[in-house]
Amino acid sequence: MEEDGSLTGDRGPSQRNEPSFCENQPLGSAGISSHEHLVQDHNALVTAELPGIDAKDLDISVIGDAMTLSGHREADVLKEGESYHRQERGSGSFARTVRLPFRIEADKVSAKYERGILQITLPRAEEDKPKKIQIKSK
Repeated sequence: MEEDGSLTGDRGPSQRNEPSFCENQPLGSAGISSHEHLVQDHNALVTAELPGIDAKDLDISVIGDAMTLSGHREADVLKEGESYHRQERGSGSFARTVRLPFRIEADKVSAKYERGILQITLPRAEEDKPKKIQIKSK
């Protein structure tokens, strides 16, 4: 982890040393309590914990090599006379951007949301997949 909190490291064949995960809000704020992303040869899998957020309040967008997950968590409504002794879950809007070492095939992105866990599969664009070059000899 870099001094600014961004994650860098092996970025695949291109070896770009850009942040692979760009935080738009600190962890534990209104939205994502934790996340992970796995990069494979032909796709990436992003998993995010989003407890208490309805799927209709989530949005996924893809541009080039970046995927942004945004959403909104409603604040709990307290009854008259109730107050928190301790409150750690935030409310409001959030957004996170994951930058991958390859361009994403936006039309083939899929997502499933079950029991507060969102899994997003981001296929590598065909033009970014390594191509085998045949060598001709005389």
